[in-house]
Amino acid sequence: MIPAVRRLLRQPSALRFAGLLLLLAGFAVTVLLVPRPDPAQLPRLADSLGGYAPVAAIVGGALLLVALVPRTFITLASGAIFGPLAGAAYALGAALLAAAIGFAVGRLLGREFVAERVRGRLARLDGWFARQSVFGVITVRLLPIAGFGLVSYGYGTTGTRLLPFLAGSVIAATPTAVGYAAIGAAVSSPGHVNWYAAAPASFGLIASAVLIHRWWRAERRRRLGPT
Repeated sequence: MIPAVRRLLRQPSALRFAGLLLLLAGFAVTVLLVPRPDPAQLPRLADSLGGYAPVAAIVGGALLLVALVPRTFITLASGAIFGPLAGAAYALGAALLAAAIGFAVGRLLGREFVAERVRGRLARLDGWFARQSVFGVITVRLLPIAGFGLVSYGYGTTGTRLLPFLAGSVIAATPTAVGYAAIGAAVSSPGHVNWYAAAPASFGLIASAVLIHRWWRAERRRRLGPT
């Protein structure tokens, strides 16, 4: 067993894939151990950054998403700092940048290893990802299977095309970005609570059910073939 592992790790693709796994494990441990700041205190940070605050929010938020910090926290913080509309826009900018970075890292470190070893059903699954449209990416993004950053890395290891992946990622992130940014803004301004802030998040759940149902019907028709 050990000689086989050694031979595997001598392969460049296996070494890169092992590096990807170690990177994700390190991020996961860091997220668990490092305490998160109070979103109510974050508006002071924006004041200290001045005109650079929007750029810092997008770049910093993207790096946190890449480091597997939950998108919910980042969107709440963005709403607390910038308000509901600007906060949602900056959170979506961070999500787009993070999706691109995670996809690129996954493609660089993991795609060759996965492509060399997928067989049978896994090969068919990889082919499904390669054929995915924007609609398919939205469907997967709305499923509660993993965090935003982890899904981005995972997509990079498949044959998915970049542009549909980025477009689907942003569209799927929009409802909850608007909802959680509004909630974050309410945290920093308790006297202005908007009880409709959760409506976009509810819309995301409804959209998830509709998309899953449509995907299931399309897959069923494909398997049955023409009648």
